[in-house]
Amino acid sequence: MILAAGRGERLRPLTDRLPKPLIRIGGHCLIEYQLQTLASAGIRRVVINLAYLGEMIEAQVGNGERYGLSIAYSREPEGAMGTGGGIRQALPLIDSDPFIVLNSDIWTDLCPGNLPNQIDSKAHLILVDNPPHNPAGDFFLAENRVLNYGVAGARRLTFSGIGVYRHSLFDDTPEGRFPLATCLKEAADRNLVSGGHFPGRWMDIGNPARLDQARQWADSRNDR
Repeated sequence: MILAAGRGERLRPLTDRLPKPLIRIGGHCLIEYQLQTLASAGIRRVVINLAYLGEMIEAQVGNGERYGLSIAYSREPEGAMGTGGGIRQALPLIDSDPFIVLNSDIWTDLCPGNLPNQIDSKAHLILVDNPPHNPAGDFFLAENRVLNYGVAGARRLTFSGIGVYRHSLFDDTPEGRFPLATCLKEAADRNLVSGGHFPGRWMDIGNPARLDQARQWADSRNDR
């Protein structure tokens, strides 16, 4: 699943008329890079949630055939349902268990084919080194367990927006809007979240400065 329903407030005015997943970096839109990466990893079915300017995303991506994918859409009401609520609503469209979820506004060279096919937890999170805009991080990683508190040998890292989840993670969640972070923190308190550290290239395209940085990186790769 690709989360693509958000408003992209921090990228205004660019996102006043263009949904963030359709912002171009290099030769493609953000969401197209993710679709191509998923297809190259052997994934064939993708669910995308839509809300803000969702019709533009659907018009651009279509049924996924040109990416070698079959794409289904989970349409949300105006204002969207939050990252957690959006996943919960889309569960009837998701056959696999566990399943991968990606934020649509990240730029990374992580290969989804390297994510685990099976997990011994409710969720498996990919964590990255803390970027300048999130120096305190989000979770602690102790070996392969994700925690809300520090223990000996644990590292404080940032959630990448890439995870592998079981349907049962959402069993006790409310209907309607809620953030995924709340769900994950509650599961981590119960020692139900595993994780791994990804040391490679990763960026959250959350504001104009980071968008410019990603475009410069893409241009430098094309020059090689």
